[in-house]
Amino acid sequence: MEIMLSLAIGVLTGSGVWLLLRPRTFQVILGLSLLSYAVNLFIFCMGRLSVNREPIIAPGIPLDLLHYDDPIPQALVLTAIVISFAMTALFLVVMMASRGLSGSDHVDGTEDKP
Repeated sequence: MEIMLSLAIGVLTGSGVWLLLRPRTFQVILGLSLLSYAVNLFIFCMGRLSVNREPIIAPGIPLDLLHYDDPIPQALVLTAIVISFAMTALFLVVMMASRGLSGSDHVDGTEDKP
């Protein structure tokens, strides 16, 4: 299972970096989205999901970390999802405004003439 998760994170990261290096703004936005998905998956996997452990303090269970699940990675990923959604929406609005002002969807605002 670890190999599959590592491959998924690697493919998402590689695809995101490749799209970030493209000349069109929509491809750059997709690359940023793929990178945020890769980081979210990485953080979620580092949280070491456990089975049959309590998420909150329960009576009768000792107060040590061996018996409880760590909620911090899940909270971090949830926060990162919300932030990346807002960032993507903002980038799309900026991209549409830039396209309207410059007439091109290239990152530098100019198209190469063949």
